[in-house]
Amino acid sequence: MKWKIGNVEIENQVVFAPMAGVSNISYRTIIKEMGAGLLYSEMVSSMGITYNSQKTIDLINESERPISIQIFGSDVNSFVESAKYIEKNFHPDIIDINMGCPVPKVAVKSQAGSALLKNPDKIKEVVSAVVKAVNIPVTVKIRSGWNTINAVEVAKKIEEAGAKAIAIHARTRAQGYSGKADWNIIKEVKEAVNIPVIGNGDIKSCLDAKKMLEETNCDAIMIGRATLGNPWIIKECVEFLDTGKKIEEPTNKEKIDMIKKHYELLKKYSNSKVALLEIRTHALWYLKGIPNIKEYKEALVKTNTEADFQNVLEQIYNHL
Repeated sequence: MKWKIGNVEIENQVVFAPMAGVSNISYRTIIKEMGAGLLYSEMVSSMGITYNSQKTIDLINESERPISIQIFGSDVNSFVESAKYIEKNFHPDIIDINMGCPVPKVAVKSQAGSALLKNPDKIKEVVSAVVKAVNIPVTVKIRSGWNTINAVEVAKKIEEAGAKAIAIHARTRAQGYSGKADWNIIKEVKEAVNIPVIGNGDIKSCLDAKKMLEETNCDAIMIGRATLGNPWIIKECVEFLDTGKKIEEPTNKEKIDMIKKHYELLKKYSNSKVALLEIRTHALWYLKGIPNIKEYKEALVKTNTEADFQNVLEQIYNHL
């Protein structure tokens, strides 16, 4: 089912979440091929962009469409300047403001991410300033609250400020990623605002995706951690929501082939050293649940060269 954020048309209701160190262009390329309707970048520091940090700027790449570039920070000026810079230099479809990251380094030390949930008036100030600064839709990703739940109040402020959509992870910052996401909060937010609401939290299958849409009446669902080692879940959800049919699960050999493909993409967009470090982590996610390969996985994470990594992969492939 098609829907819109502002003037941006989105083909289906399956959205790929922003995840630091994961939602880079390499993985987004794979996720896009799986059929995601909208992709978020990993969050980038507004201060890093303001100070022209090349490391921060290198995180931005908008080749898959539609793409939402997510920024995080704590002061209005850096949000505004980074949003203007991104629009001018990268021309994304959407700019998203992160007000949900629970990581202490972001939320506690720099008073960014989910720390902003403690001050709804500041949220309105930030969002309003960014909306006025750019010509593309601005959205916001939030959590249920900091320690106490204030998602409805925050959502209303965000809508008043001119944002075109809200994504909500139905846990408080205090919960982190533990406990169960309370989807009823997504429903309450959806009932309180007139802009699209994207539901996030505990979607682990196509059945969960359909259930969240039905229970909360949200406009789309967002999947993050469930894609780790399993990008096929995107295709599974798109197909099931569209036709009611389930696709076949990937074979173990298809998982090995995907590791190789992912590695090639990482090498294409970064240097070989970084690519190897990243693919070793991803490989463990892809290989999770495959029986009798513990020794191979242990060998895989110890590899220091591409040749060694590919050699261990071949051993696993032949073992299957």
